[in-house]
Amino acid sequence: QVQLVESGGGLVQPGGSLRLSCAASGFTLANYAIGWFRQAPGKEREAVSCISSRDGSIHYVDSVKGRFTVSRDKAKNTVYLQMNSLKPEDTGVYYCATSCSSAVVSAKGSWGQGTQVTVSS
Repeated sequence: QVQLVESGGGLVQPGGSLRLSCAASGFTLANYAIGWFRQAPGKEREAVSCISSRDGSIHYVDSVKGRFTVSRDKAKNTVYLQMNSLKPEDTGVYYCATSCSSAVVSAKGSWGQGTQVTVSS
């Protein structure tokens, strides 16, 4: 079965850290672009980061640059999103997908269950 499963979310105080995991089964993650997205309550889903399938370059939305880091463990077929210096505005459900376009993922209907991140004191 081909699927991505996100995990690692939780409740953290402002300034804290979390590491999210995106584990793939049924296919090899390294062959695909990988996007991390998040959706805050009442807001549209936004792209947080993207690993390009073309050259492996990693891009971040401005609001997380310098705080979030994406890495890939090919042996574990898993991509990680290390989130440091978390802010309340980082709160939301985080998703990973084999595309850097939320429109493409939505068209395919391939969003996973996501993992909840709550940043609050």
